[in-house]
Amino acid sequence: MINIKSPREIEFMRKASAIVAEALRLAENRISPGLSTQELDEEIADFIHSKGARPAFKGFNGYPGNICVSIDEQVVHGIPGKRKLEDGQIVSVDIGVELDGYYGDAARTFQVGEIDELKKKLVKVTEESLYLGIDAAREGYRLYDISYAIQNYVEKASFSVVRDLVGHGIGKSLHEAPQIPNFGTQNHGPRIKAGMVFAIEPMVNVGGYQVKTESDNWTVVTADGLPSAHFEHSVLVTENEPEILTK
Repeated sequence: MINIKSPREIEFMRKASAIVAEALRLAENRISPGLSTQELDEEIADFIHSKGARPAFKGFNGYPGNICVSIDEQVVHGIPGKRKLEDGQIVSVDIGVELDGYYGDAARTFQVGEIDELKKKLVKVTEESLYLGIDAAREGYRLYDISYAIQNYVEKASFSVVRDLVGHGIGKSLHEAPQIPNFGTQNHGPRIKAGMVFAIEPMVNVGGYQVKTESDNWTVVTADGLPSAHFEHSVLVTENEPEILTK
């Protein structure tokens, strides 16, 4: 069952999501060659705590970090550590926040210094596909209209969408029903209704869509070793335009 959020619940989610958006702006300002992923993790955790909130990923199913930091061929769930960012890399930062029992979740892929044209195209296409997916999160549409919008755009750009990982509902839990794949058939799936909140998150690979999990049991990487990008927003379905809570 897909939960419909009350106006009161939506207000709680707006507050949690606003902290996520601020934390991602902090990441944008800090990312540069020489910064360790652990330093970024700690700074963002300190910021979230300063807002009276909690990093939602810490301890989630045993995850050890406060945020996820995934570099180049790492798709998602990269664990922060001693590794330092280098010029020419792309780095995806995924942040979840829990405040007063409600969650917000978003991700962006940033460039470190100067990146090549292929990575620039990858980042641009992934972000644009997110907004096309969001535009399909409308009352009366079907769930896989979101999936189709993302897949269609990405594949026209000669990239691929990851199929083993999905977006999700969000609210009083970090992950709620429904699962939202980034590929699908138009006009299929449950009807979308006002009050639903979705974490829509295209993960896009330069090469094939196949992925594998590294020996740390968390970090997901492209099977072919080629770069991947990740963008995500928490989105409220309204009776009119979709509202991006994490913007």
